[in-house]
Amino acid sequence: MDKFTRKELKADKFAEEVSHSIEFFTTHRRQSIIYGAAALALILAIAGGYYYRQSQHKARQEALAQALRVHEAVVGPGNPDDPRASFPTREAKDLAQRQAFLLVTTRYPSSNEGATAHFHLGHLASEKGNLAEAEKHFREAAKRGDKVIASTANYSLAQVLVGMHKYQDAEKLLRDLIANPTILVSKEQATIELARLIARTKPAEARKMLEPMQQDKNQVVVRNAAAALGELP
Repeated sequence: MDKFTRKELKADKFAEEVSHSIEFFTTHRRQSIIYGAAALALILAIAGGYYYRQSQHKARQEALAQALRVHEAVVGPGNPDDPRASFPTREAKDLAQRQAFLLVTTRYPSSNEGATAHFHLGHLASEKGNLAEAEKHFREAAKRGDKVIASTANYSLAQVLVGMHKYQDAEKLLRDLIANPTILVSKEQATIELARLIARTKPAEARKMLEPMQQDKNQVVVRNAAAALGELP
């Protein structure tokens, strides 16, 4: 999940900063004697903070990786040639992965890893028809994650809101995604979803959105836009 986490301080940058501190205290010997204890405490604090952040970063990633391994597990008898874990039933797997993702959200609530875990919990809930729970997790993912995670969570949230007949809320989310696309939710993808949503109430606007996509260079966009046009009344 490196692309979903904040960049940590580089080790060479940290070493450079400590080196500059040592050089300063060496050339100002008297001040170094006076403030030596405080300087040492400061350097140790910087070092401790750096390595703590590094260890926390690794711990968050490993916790999420463990949850994802459960998510990718198979249901049924294990295969010796398949390195993935296996569960005897779908219910057992769903329970295990829910517990695993909840553990990440509890331990690391204000991190991208925690947001990603909320995202997966939202999908688990939506698959079981628990739309209220899905809405809660997708909102948490959008709130706590970076822009890319938030866009993906809001795209899924819009679909859940449609299922809950909260059409205005879903429309607002999709229009915002159109205005602020990301690498995981493109402007075209959000536009097609919005056109489908407003097809019955605003068919002319939906058609106006979809027709220019027939000339798009991306054939996936062309096919999806054509399918959406075919659904218009």
